Amino acid sequence: MASWVDHAVLWQVYPLGFTGAEGSAPPPGAPVRHRLRQLDPWLDYAVELGCSGLQLGPIFAAETHGYDTVDHFRIDPRLGDDEDFDHLVAAARGRGLRIVLDGVFNHVGRGFPVFARATAADPDPRAVRWFRRPAGNGGEPDYATFEGHHHLVALNHEEPEVLDHVVRVMNHWLDRGASGWRLDAAYAVPPGFWRGALEQVRPLHPDAWFVGEVIHGDYAGYVRASGLDSVTQYELWKAIWSSLNDGNLFELAWALDRHDGLLDAVPPPLTFVGNHDVTRLASRLTDVRHLGHALAVLFTVGGVPSVYYGDEQAFRGVKEERAGGDDAVRPAFPDRPGALAASGWPVYHLHRRLIGLRRRHPWLVRARTVAEHLTNRAVALTSTCAEAPGRRIVTLLNVDDRPHPFPLETGGLTVEVTSEAAPPSGDPALVPAHGWAVLSGR
Repeated sequence: MASWVDHAVLWQVYPLGFTGAEGSAPPPGAPVRHRLRQLDPWLDYAVELGCSGLQLGPIFAAETHGYDTVDHFRIDPRLGDDEDFDHLVAAARGRGLRIVLDGVFNHVGRGFPVFARATAADPDPRAVRWFRRPAGNGGEPDYATFEGHHHLVALNHEEPEVLDHVVRVMNHWLDRGASGWRLDAAYAVPPGFWRGALEQVRPLHPDAWFVGEVIHGDYAGYVRASGLDSVTQYELWKAIWSSLNDGNLFELAWALDRHDGLLDAVPPPLTFVGNHDVTRLASRLTDVRHLGHALAVLFTVGGVPSVYYGDEQAFRGVKEERAGGDDAVRPAFPDRPGALAASGWPVYHLHRRLIGLRRRHPWLVRARTVAEHLTNRAVALTSTCAEAPGRRIVTLLNVDDRPHPFPLETGGLTVEVTSEAAPPSGDPALVPAHGWAVLSGR
């Protein structure tokens, strides 16, 4: 894994939504809209939050939401052009921010030029080989799609020209200043395809980072087979909010044990409590008092943490399974940070405090976390790392209606961050009702 990732905290932005872009591609000849530059006033905001990288959603020419790409070598005209991308890379780099791009290489939009040649009245045989036929279609002239979405045509990853295309795309944007790729729907792609691609890309870009979107299944097995650096940790994401909602912290402890097993097997995964595909944390939690509990877990366990734009302001939004059902979790941001509602800034500052803790203890990226005291509604999590011998972070979570006295020897421990505005002056192991605390020491 690239060394810079060891210290990374990412701010994930979905540019088409963030900038208020139109919902579909403009007609041919329409002027380019230079909306990528709307990110400029937000770069310092991300740095002040404590982030060291931007994880961007799709920015390449597409038909609608960005995951229906039609040209991987062109910036979506709703967002800008090559000059806008170069400007963003330079502005981000000047602030120490790396950029991770979203690579949609499992499928393309139906307007993808090669697909047009494959479906022409006189189909191009080479183009036809780029796409998969659905199993058992009885010879009908149609092509496989991604999870039943007619407008997302599945690529044939056994075709050498598809591999060549993906390699060229990866290298092109890494050459232009990107630092890595999030590989969309990686789980739908044979892992050997990624291995073949990375064998060609890594020699030219040894410091690049490649993380695959894998929702469930054998995370470690997929990483080993594919050669990727990381995967998305959906299992931990689900356990965090679900255990808090149900008052069943045994679920969290179980998931963290699985998480440690993953860390034993492969490089640290991408961890998160929200992203562009799921209901926002502030809407998902049944008790908003537990938002800090979720964040405390995110920033004190192993992994590469990512914050989805707006979550740091306690934005709400519910994902719905329908056309346009993602819109509520992919909203436009105002022109500048000062235009955000005052109600969200306390949560921003809470993120800053916890990210600051994470930056002071970078070894947490490879930490193992053990539940040393556990009830349904209270848990003490101890995080340690072989690379930081003798150091530990203790995270105390209480979701009960009563204060919880943790049976913890606090000698040598320092209160770093708590749910209270100021650290407690009494016993740090006595956590208030629906409170939490993070302690550090040796």
